[in-house]
This record gives sequence, structure tokens and C-alpha cells, in this order.
Amino acid sequence: MKATLILPAWLIANAHQKPLHQWGVRVVGDSIQAVAPNDELRRQYPGDERVEAPNSVLSAGFVNAHTHLYGILAHGIPLSKAPSGFWPFLEEFWWPLIENRLDHAMICAATDLRCAHMLQSGVTAFYDCTEAPNALPGVLPAQAEVVRRHGLRGVLSFEASQRVSEDNGQLGLRENADFVDDCRPGDGLVSGLISTHTTFTCDAAFIRQAFALAQERGVLLHAHVSEGTYEPEFALQHYGVRTLAYYDRLGVAGPGFLASQCVQLSDEEIGILADRGVRVSHMPLSNCEVGGGIAPVPQMVARGVTLGLGTDGYIDDFFEVMRGAFLIHKANQLDPRLMPAHVVWYLATEGGARALGFEKVGRLEPGWKADLQLIGAGLPTPVEEHNLFEQLVLYRNAADVEYVMVDGIVRVAGGQVLSADWPALHAHTHEAAQRLWAQARVD
Repeated sequence: MKATLILPAWLIANAHQKPLHQWGVRVVGDSIQAVAPNDELRRQYPGDERVEAPNSVLSAGFVNAHTHLYGILAHGIPLSKAPSGFWPFLEEFWWPLIENRLDHAMICAATDLRCAHMLQSGVTAFYDCTEAPNALPGVLPAQAEVVRRHGLRGVLSFEASQRVSEDNGQLGLRENADFVDDCRPGDGLVSGLISTHTTFTCDAAFIRQAFALAQERGVLLHAHVSEGTYEPEFALQHYGVRTLAYYDRLGVAGPGFLASQCVQLSDEEIGILADRGVRVSHMPLSNCEVGGGIAPVPQMVARGVTLGLGTDGYIDDFFEVMRGAFLIHKANQLDPRLMPAHVVWYLATEGGARALGFEKVGRLEPGWKADLQLIGAGLPTPVEEHNLFEQLVLYRNAADVEYVMVDGIVRVAGGQVLSADWPALHAHTHEAAQRLWAQARVD
């Protein structure tokens, strides 16, 4: 079996531990077999292939814990006026102009480009949530073929809801369940889960049905939770409690529940997340774009909530997302001590992996998956143990990612995404966007 030594200047084996100077890893097959000083690895394994990276940092790959890959098609769409708030964003823009008009070809073109973008940004694993009620059925298998070509570790789902009709909601649940059933363990890197939208587009029976489908299959149930003020206000008006308390009443709030966004939360709801073991994904930049607010992430971290970072299909460069998580909460809560860089790095790696239920992903330790990246360390001031995390979070970008391996297979080398034909990817995405935008221009 092929063995490779990766020998960097610095190793981030675990974001909660200090970086290791002149340490590297030995990759055998799809896993890390050894972690040791570079010189020791050279002596012990002289016949192994070597990746010498004397000016780089080796880290686990990033985990994009929540994205909408099709979302790139909305960037630059012609609009007569910008949405005036979160509810108008959905009702006047996102649903009628984007999601209701997507087809398989559009979604696959966007998936193709964004898989390449993720690899370029050091992302090795992700969760995607597709909502396109008129693209049913068969959209998830079509997407999966694209993801497999890029070799990413991906979880795919369809965001089922009753907002179009009950029949369409059932089609969405069946799309999820059939896809999960087809992605049996050992079949590869692509898997599925069950997804619903929100408490204001899904009734109690629908949510319970979705949760039962997830439990039967041993996968997570995902839903967007309180992305803006609309949902908690809706829940209070219709159910007498806030959103997470309602999910708790339904028996859904627990380790089998992945709640994305979680922006407008009460202290009681943060307690539900922590006490019930609910998993959470945080999207700092897209929460700003839609005017949803700023999530109480430092409080969730302090309570030990399982938490990862996501792009939400907004900005692909994962370093930008980390910078958002690093800076926004300091400003919002008037405390520069919040969200230290090593905590942000943890959320971007192992935290996201744990939120999505990946095993042995997010660290570089013996027996863990060889999902990793090399990042150029040509930083403006000297790199030392005490400043490495902060230097990387503040001063690196996707352009600094030099090498990416997913499940032991090289996917980026010399800064080039090996699966990407960029002119073709951009041409296909432009074509898909123009088809989508043409309908908006008619309106």
C-alpha cells in the first residue's frame, strides 16, 4: 500500500493543542499512520514518497458544515429592489426567483464549480442542502455524481417542506430517504441525511415524519433554526414557545438533530442545545447578508455545544468565513477575548466534522482520516508557536492552499485543483445563471 510522508514547517494535529514545529505525518492508504518529528519520519521510512513543505503549515482539511451549492447562481441576479428584511428575502426573492426555478442542469453546474472552489479553499468535507421543489425527483443522485468526480467527502440532502404543497413535501422527504438508502456505508465518500426547512414551512406531523425517517436510517435530521426574528416570533404566536423549545416538545431536539443558523436564540434555547446535545452549524457571513443578526456563538461554545462553521453558499473562501467568526463576535459583544483563533480553527475542522457525524475526521492523529491541507506560511511577521493560529486566520486565503488530500488521495497539488477545468466550469455556471436570470428579467 502506498505510503507518503508530508513534512511541513508546522503541524496542527489538533486545534486544542499547540502547533508542532518541524513535525509531520505518514499517510498510508486513507489514514494517518504516524505523527512524529520530520527527521524521525525520514529515518524510519526512507522508501516512502515525500512531500517536502519547509515553508508550509499542515492541518486537517476544513469542514464546510452547511452550504447551498446552487446559491452561487443568485450572485449578481438582476433585481428591481433589494429585499427589505429576512422575510422579504425569502418571500420576494429567494423562493420565487431562485429555488422555485432551479433544475438539474443548473444545480449540477453550480455543484461542479463549487466543489472545485471548496478544494481550492482547503475544504475536504461538506454538507449541502438543496431546496428546489421543481427539480424533484432525482436531483440528489445527479449532484452525487458531480461530487464523486471531485473526490470530496460530502453529505447531500434535499430541504423538504410543505410551502409548495403537501405532495411536494412528501416528494422531498422521499428524495432524502431514497438517497440515504442508496448510499450505504462503504460505498464511498458521499452520504445523505434527512432535511426539512423550518417550523413555519413544516407542520408538526411533517417534522415528526422526517425525524422518524432519519432515526430509522441512523442519520441526522437537519433544519434551519431561527435564522432571523421571523421564526421565533412565528413559533411564539402559533405554538406558545420559541423555536427550539417547540422542537424539544416534538421530541426532535437531541444528538440526532442538526440545527443550522441558530441566530435569534434565547438563553433557554442555548441551554436546550447544550443539554440535549443538538448539533449546530454557524454561518457568520451569510447571517449578515440576509440581515438575520449575529448568533450567540461564544455562549454556545462556553456551554459545550457541538458546533461547526459553514459558508451557507455565500462566500466560498473558508478563510474569510473563519475571519468572520473570529472578528464579528468580538465586535458584537464588545470583548476582544472572545473566539480566539484556535477555537475558530477547531470549529472549522474537528467541530464541523463532529457536527456532521463524521468519525475520525478533523485531526491529524494516528488512525484518523487523511483529510488534510498544506497552507503557505509566508506570513508578514515570524511564525511562532504562540501566534500561528492567529496569523493563519488573519492573513491567509484560499490562494495560499498548496496541497489537499481527501481520504488519502491528492486532490490539490502545487495550488492547482486537479479535477478543475476552470474555463469549462465557469462557462457552464455562467450558462446556468443566465438561464435562471432570464426568468427574473421577464418578471
